[in-house]
Amino acid sequence: MSRLAVVVFPGSNCEHDVVSALERVGFQASLVWHQESTLGEVDGVILPGGFAHGDYLRPGAIARFSPVMGAVEEMAREGAPVVGICNGFQVLTEAGLLAGALRRNAGRRFICRPVTCEVRSTSSPLTAACRRGERLVLPINHNEGNFTCDEATARQLFQNEQVVLTYTENPNGSLGDIAGICNEARNVVGLMPHPERASDPLLGSADGLRLLASLATFLEAGRPAAARSSS
Repeated sequence: MSRLAVVVFPGSNCEHDVVSALERVGFQASLVWHQESTLGEVDGVILPGGFAHGDYLRPGAIARFSPVMGAVEEMAREGAPVVGICNGFQVLTEAGLLAGALRRNAGRRFICRPVTCEVRSTSSPLTAACRRGERLVLPINHNEGNFTCDEATARQLFQNEQVVLTYTENPNGSLGDIAGICNEARNVVGLMPHPERASDPLLGSADGLRLLASLATFLEAGRPAAARSSS
């Protein structure tokens, strides 16, 4: 059984939801406090949603310097799956592990509602078991989910199929309707919608399990090596 670490920052509020959803698709998951310098014997790591350090300065700007981020960056270099959900996506862009930045939503309003996303690429840890063009209903819950980058970066993201999810109806002004992207190596991925909050049909949708189950497909493909102790 694969093991994943879920990092907890001061202000994280989705970590237990992520652990519960991962267990639904067969993973073992452990919480790791942001002041730790290692992640333990794990196959990948997830940075969950919330408001790390109260989103002071800007979302992710302080969390990016937490001691645990050294271990996260090492896992990224080694090819292990590194996933940032909502606030975690913001942390990954601040850390330079993903391109672009997340700014205030168009209309300057906090958004909390289900949205429909389309899978644009299946070569990422969160879409490896999906079909291109597949549509998923996922909740969003953010104030700074408006993805932005320069024209050259946007062109590269689309041409290299690093855009993994797009909104069918853009809720926040995100450039190119982008809801999620991956890095060039295709092992680091960030998305604004919350797959862990769409993991039970009784709560509206289980489409998020399609994304989280993709982590197993990604790992089984051998993309990264076997579990290591990150330090």
